[in-house]
Amino acid sequence: MPGLILLKNGRVIDPANGIDQIQDVLIVDGRISAVAQPGTLSEQTEGLVFDLTGKWVVPGLIDMHVHLREPGQEYKETIETGTRAAAAGGFTAVAAMPNTKPVNDNQTVTTFILAKAAEAGFARVYPVGAISSGSNGEHLAEFGELRQAGAVAVTDDGLPVGNSQLMRRALEYAGNHDLLVISHAEEMTLSHSGAMNDGSLATRLGLRGIPHIAEEIMVYRDLALAEFTGRPIHIAHVSTRESLALIKRAKEKGVAVTAETAPHYFTLTEMAVDGYNTLAKMNPPLRTEADVAAVREALREGTLDAIATDHAPHGELDKDMEFDLAANGIIGLETAVPLTLRLVRENQLDARRMVELLSVNPARILGVPGGTLSVGAPADITVIDPEKKFVFTEESIQSKSRNSPFLGWELQGKAVLTILAGRITWGQETFSS
Repeated sequence: MPGLILLKNGRVIDPANGIDQIQDVLIVDGRISAVAQPGTLSEQTEGLVFDLTGKWVVPGLIDMHVHLREPGQEYKETIETGTRAAAAGGFTAVAAMPNTKPVNDNQTVTTFILAKAAEAGFARVYPVGAISSGSNGEHLAEFGELRQAGAVAVTDDGLPVGNSQLMRRALEYAGNHDLLVISHAEEMTLSHSGAMNDGSLATRLGLRGIPHIAEEIMVYRDLALAEFTGRPIHIAHVSTRESLALIKRAKEKGVAVTAETAPHYFTLTEMAVDGYNTLAKMNPPLRTEADVAAVREALREGTLDAIATDHAPHGELDKDMEFDLAANGIIGLETAVPLTLRLVRENQLDARRMVELLSVNPARILGVPGGTLSVGAPADITVIDPEKKFVFTEESIQSKSRNSPFLGWELQGKAVLTILAGRITWGQETFSS
């Protein structure tokens, strides 16, 4: 059971309360009891005491886009292994996409996911339901049933909603049930059979390309539908310059749009697939240097609201095949913090903005608790050592899958302590209390 934990001398970064300074944080019975100047909170020997000098203490990180694969593809990931990877990466909560087998388009699957997450105990899991029954793009799923069961949003992620009338109705009905609509922006007639970004590299490799307009056309459509219906929309995994320009213009017009990108879209370019590296195959595909630069700028100036990993575990056989046939996606929960910290070290983001993108804004967008270290709030806390260097190896991965293009990279910055509702879920062995 949660007891008393004192976090001493850490740099507390809590944008929601305007705090960025060295402070102590006291946790009592699963909630934040006090945040105060160092030395002002009495140490009680019956609890755990951690000296966090040189480390950051931030609201628990929230990943609003993960694939946990269970039910149906447990050989790739389970809710237990996926949330353990989340805790190891510093995440106290994740939003689970619905493209399971069966698809999460009903109360039974949503309830199953929540029960499995509670049993595992590593992170809060917020189920995301399907927009359409079976994600087949024909008929709306039962939004009221999904919401009642615990879903926080709806999407057919992995597939776009090609029918514009269905997407319009989804926006209208989701709003009636307080569900966020998340757009997977892909025009399938343009992207069909594509394997990587369309361009000279694809031509040289003899691979069919996915043009950037395949994303941008659907971003434009969904922004137009959001404006027409007056309902909010969230654009997932944004990867191109023009998509960002469209989103920025929509925000300036007052359209209720939020958007996310993933660490691979501000870290890697299409060159990562050279040599037919299937570990770097994903959808949307990795883009150009100009797109990477635009994504970084959009994170800094606010066009992008969140960083989400799009954690997509696959078994070895799903990737170890011809590039055209290999599965799309990479794992990302355990590399998000160090990859985002690279932007902080390069002065493209500051620490406060990083916490907004990884915690404050995801909580706000999804309408879930978190993103704050306010007194009385559940003690969901992430402790980050921004200087810790490590090599990302297969042996260190907590996910059930190993499909990452960052294997062998020396990374800097790591979540070293993860606390969920006052209970340590990862990292206690790093410290001597």
